[in-house]
Amino acid sequence: MASISLNFQVHQPFRLAAFQPNGNISNQDIFSHYFNHGLDKLVFDRVANRCYFPTNKIILELIDQLKHEKRRLKVSYSISGVFLELCEMFNKDLLESFKQLAETKCVEFLGETYYHSLSSLFEHKGEFIEQVNMHKQAIKDLLNFKPRVFVNTEMIYNNLIAKIVEDLGFEAIFTEGTERILGWRSPNYVYLRKFCFPGDPRPEKRIKVLLRNYRLSDDIGYRFSAKDWDEWPLTADKFAAWLAATPGHCINLFMDYETFGEHQWQESGIFWFLKALPFEILKYENLEFSIPSEVVKKHEPVGEIDVFELSTVSWADMERDVSAWLGNRMQQVCFEELKNLEQIVKRLDNKDLTKIWRLLQISDHLYYICTKWWNDGDVHKYFSCFPTPQDGFANFMEIISDLKARVITELTKGKKL
Repeated sequence: MASISLNFQVHQPFRLAAFQPNGNISNQDIFSHYFNHGLDKLVFDRVANRCYFPTNKIILELIDQLKHEKRRLKVSYSISGVFLELCEMFNKDLLESFKQLAETKCVEFLGETYYHSLSSLFEHKGEFIEQVNMHKQAIKDLLNFKPRVFVNTEMIYNNLIAKIVEDLGFEAIFTEGTERILGWRSPNYVYLRKFCFPGDPRPEKRIKVLLRNYRLSDDIGYRFSAKDWDEWPLTADKFAAWLAATPGHCINLFMDYETFGEHQWQESGIFWFLKALPFEILKYENLEFSIPSEVVKKHEPVGEIDVFELSTVSWADMERDVSAWLGNRMQQVCFEELKNLEQIVKRLDNKDLTKIWRLLQISDHLYYICTKWWNDGDVHKYFSCFPTPQDGFANFMEIISDLKARVITELTKGKKL
């Protein structure tokens, strides 16, 4: 029986403010100077009303309707730490809604980086490890769940990242099921991390790799309301038939939670589709819902996934690499500045300034500075809060330069240089 793994990414960033130099602002007050608190609340409230509340309600109702069935609905969420902070700041009822989902025992919460950052791409992985542990603690404290399966920011993956995540105690890790790493193979099976490091454990002890079926996921996430798509309209019974006819042990569907009601508006019929989908899927005796930790227990690995560091993959854009964040010189300069700040920020050991530095690592900031064209460029432009990538770059550099000056000033005062 094939396992249908239904997974959602839940994330909102702290958006950067239009920076105005002001040396009189204290370190404790710079949060509101660097970040646009008003815009964060505006977007959060809008998406909560359009997507989070109604979709959580539908998922809860579906779980309840199927709770006495042998094959129940099960889903998983990857919720960033900054999203949880936004819930606590703007709408604690939404956090309660996710807690209700946790209490059903039909929901799994995945591990990720607390700040939804690119820290896994730093040469020194200490910051990445800290953020993973921070996120694990937040999920335990707020949702009473210990993550066992990991998905890195934007599904960024290579052999080294997988090894570190394995050493942190996770059973499995998600990444994109792109042909670039699969070749002729199918994403609908469980794999193992490549056996390629000195001192590696026995082959069967290596972390398991789950691959997103990007075609089926994007049929919902991107093409659902595209009237020029030859499969439009996408109905629940049609999609369920596709799943039933798809060979493999597991079909991992993974999409942004904002697909429901925000990216695909209510008027498109996306909520009706979601309400009907579990019932249509369970009409097929060869399909069942499974959370990711169940998938890796039920199905044996069939091979290895080998992704060298220079071939790092992600789920972003047509290239499915890291060019969405590091594809131009502006992005690379910002990333290098962030990375180079680590040593002095941590030497200072100032709680407020360390948090600001970590909030600047949120991947969205570099995503907005992308200069790609065509469809990928349109997506980047849609999410950006700046008129042009160049404006975003200039603003980011002013903020990080101001932060660097503050850190150096504090170090000089304390003679820690």
